[in-house]
Amino acid sequence: MRWIAHLDGGPRRVNHAAVGVGDKIYSFGGYCTGDDYRLNECIDVHVLNTNTLRWAVVPLKRDENGLPLKYPEVPFQRYGHTAVAYGDKVYMWGGRNDEQLCNVLYCFDPQTLSWFRPEVKGAIPGARDGHSACVVDHCMYIFGGFVDEINEFSCDVHCLDFRTMEWRYVQTFGAPPSFRDFHSAASIYGRMYIFGGRGDKHSPYHSQEEMYCPEIVFLDMKTKMWHRPSTTGKIPVGRRSHSMFIYNGLIYIFGGYNGLLDQHFNDFYTFDPKSNCWNLIKPFGRPPTARRRQVCIVKDTHMFLFGGTSPDPQNSNQLIDNNDTHLLDFQPTLRTLSILAVINYRLDTTWLPKKLKEEIRLLTQPNSLTRPLNHAG
Repeated sequence: MRWIAHLDGGPRRVNHAAVGVGDKIYSFGGYCTGDDYRLNECIDVHVLNTNTLRWAVVPLKRDENGLPLKYPEVPFQRYGHTAVAYGDKVYMWGGRNDEQLCNVLYCFDPQTLSWFRPEVKGAIPGARDGHSACVVDHCMYIFGGFVDEINEFSCDVHCLDFRTMEWRYVQTFGAPPSFRDFHSAASIYGRMYIFGGRGDKHSPYHSQEEMYCPEIVFLDMKTKMWHRPSTTGKIPVGRRSHSMFIYNGLIYIFGGYNGLLDQHFNDFYTFDPKSNCWNLIKPFGRPPTARRRQVCIVKDTHMFLFGGTSPDPQNSNQLIDNNDTHLLDFQPTLRTLSILAVINYRLDTTWLPKKLKEEIRLLTQPNSLTRPLNHAG
């Protein structure tokens, strides 16, 4: 595998949420240092065309007077929320701005670029941020997070059945993962795997005495039993605000932050659910800078990474919000490697066919955010 592109000029966002639908990646909300997140303005949506590697801004919907719609008709701008794709729709839940949290379910339709609030029933989870969400069969499972109303970390599991739009609390068995937020979750082989996150020595309470668990734990979705597999290999340091995704039967972990070490990471690990073995891997090419709160989305044989927070190279005591996009190719072809050689060695391209010149331009030219008129561009 190889990092094949690093493009600046995308959305500068931290603690955002994103999903892939078709050949587009949709990114929802997040924050940028210095912006005001106390208001109920509509959440912003950015879309990446994975064919052209170009970002665009989805226009805000407006009312009959031409004014942008606001909460509660549309979700307010937020961070620490989750988004999942089910069918051809995107479902967003949770998160907060600087004044309030939300436990209202919103649905985004990529075809119409509009929001609506599905009618739900059942036991709706308490508003929170820093939780995880993943889809197993026809259900979205929510785990953990920080429930502001009771000022406590959570280790509960909640389920939304998309067929009935009913929420329910999931009774699990065995010892659950410790109370935590800003962990990661992914589903594979009928299991929901949980890794990382920030806990507290006095959990579920928040006392500022942080803990970072290095264990990987899974919930068997048939029996609802928690398991702690005995693992081998190079085990990652506990961390939060990292990325977790699945490709070709393996679980991947990238980046994150450990507050006890005050360290950001750009390391890359795989976990094999069949052998329970960890591996530290080092893809070829130029890796992203160490960071946390970024997003990683897999599309076919590529992984798209964007945003997040990194230490300022000029002042390690300061953080900077990133607006870059990185592309990891799991199976680079000879054509891709040849294009990279042309780029890296700055070879003459005047003799190349027009199509190849365009591919080189896409891999090297910075993004310039545009606003599509009535489509996702």
